[in-house]
Amino acid sequence: MEIVDTITSILNEKKSRKVWAISPDATVFEAIEMMSSRNVGALPVVWEDKLVGIVSERDYTRKVILKGRSSRETPVSAIMTGEVITVVPSMKVVSCLQLMTDKSVRHLPVLVDGRLAGIVSIGDLVRHIISAQGALISQLRDYVIGSYPG
Repeated sequence: MEIVDTITSILNEKKSRKVWAISPDATVFEAIEMMSSRNVGALPVVWEDKLVGIVSERDYTRKVILKGRSSRETPVSAIMTGEVITVVPSMKVVSCLQLMTDKSVRHLPVLVDGRLAGIVSIGDLVRHIISAQGALISQLRDYVIGSYPG
């Protein structure tokens, strides 16, 4: 594991996790219920195997709660972000962090040949970098004290 790893590394770490997605016709209540039960902060919105948006807890608070709308009557399509910022598996982790910072997003759907292959959160990326830094520190310490096998 290295700091210069790609999103493929993150997806491999999350391999056992299913990619949860929701339909644009689902209600916001169903989306929030799914986010809560799956312990995720955002869901890709998929229609006929195509990514058409993303809906997050932030969308819910800003576009439903603060507007006095009903989550049981509002469709996901009414509050989702339609212009989704996406990445590909070959993108570097550090580049994704920069993209998230520049665009003020916390989740990036990962596409392969135009299809949803996964999603990474800022937490996933930070955890990966912290782990990579820990491994690097151990290697450097071993090198300095002479026990590095290289």
